[in-house]
Amino acid sequence: PYTPPFRSQVFQQLYSHSSTRSRAMSKQHQAAAVLGGGAFGTAMAVVLGRQGVDTRLWVRRQDLADEINAKRENEAYLKGVKLPDTVKCMTSVEEVVAGVDAVFFVIPSQFVRSFVVEHRAVWPLVPLVVCAKGIENGSLQNPYEILRDELPGKYNDLLAVLSGPSFAGEMAHGQVTNVAVASFNKQVATTVQEILTDKTFRVYTSSDVLGCEVAGATKNVLAIAAGAVDGMGLGQNTKAAMVCRGLAEMSRLAKKLGSSGEVMAGLAGIGDLMLTCNSTLSRNFTVGRRLATGESLEAVTSGRSVAEGVASAKSLRELAEKAEVEMPICNMVYQVLYCGKTVQVALAELISRPVADEFRDA
Repeated sequence: PYTPPFRSQVFQQLYSHSSTRSRAMSKQHQAAAVLGGGAFGTAMAVVLGRQGVDTRLWVRRQDLADEINAKRENEAYLKGVKLPDTVKCMTSVEEVVAGVDAVFFVIPSQFVRSFVVEHRAVWPLVPLVVCAKGIENGSLQNPYEILRDELPGKYNDLLAVLSGPSFAGEMAHGQVTNVAVASFNKQVATTVQEILTDKTFRVYTSSDVLGCEVAGATKNVLAIAAGAVDGMGLGQNTKAAMVCRGLAEMSRLAKKLGSSGEVMAGLAGIGDLMLTCNSTLSRNFTVGRRLATGESLEAVTSGRSVAEGVASAKSLRELAEKAEVEMPICNMVYQVLYCGKTVQVALAELISRPVADEFRDA
């Protein structure tokens, strides 16, 4: 398992600070539900639980819940991370969300709708925070839009989105992580900020929900492209160009759909893009890297973890066409994943495109 080399020393110093202890004590009467027991969901539970928050982690399988509770570790998805005593793993959604102060949805984006609808009657009137990053196939909706449409209107002001550069292992091991929580309701964003923030997990607020959702979905697709560049053995210049031009695509789409575009210069935009496009800890980056070395899509996606960019590439292409926004890099990822185009041909076509004004033309 991945263990940051300075984790124990820095982590213990930060958490021995008196202000940190008092903040944790003040959260002992708070409760939170984390829906989804993958790597990120487990890391979120750790972040909350180590602050003294009564944290309920939902998983589908009873045997997995029993194992996690007994071993105090999710060996299947986040091996090597011990869960605080304040974290309990459960399988009943109704029990998990009862009496909590916030609910965090860490369900893959393609399953958010069915999950929310199935349990529609149990959601409490507290901040409902979307942590999934993707665009649903068919509807072309992001997870925020799905919750907005599937839940009664009384929940609209309670919805929020969490986004930013946050690898699960580093979060759980106490490495300093900065993210953004976006909501149209400033009070909801501030409430989530207060519940989550501690010395090593810092949360900034935003009102650009749409920008965060577009950035979160698009960066996963761009990470596949960046991984392919890496897998082909191309240099850092090429990867930097891919990421930068990808950011331009992401910004164009967000603005066309109604975002101010400001978020692209922040944690949910360039921050998350830089992280996921430059590390084998990124599932999407790894997909692109392995495809470039000749492995099949079926082989690289056969594991337990979900690479959201694979499904989102299809819906993102449709959304870009509908919005009449040119996104050549994302389109090439789609062509590689679903149309049989090789990584090599896709790159050759990209670099043969005519150059233009960097900021005024596509």
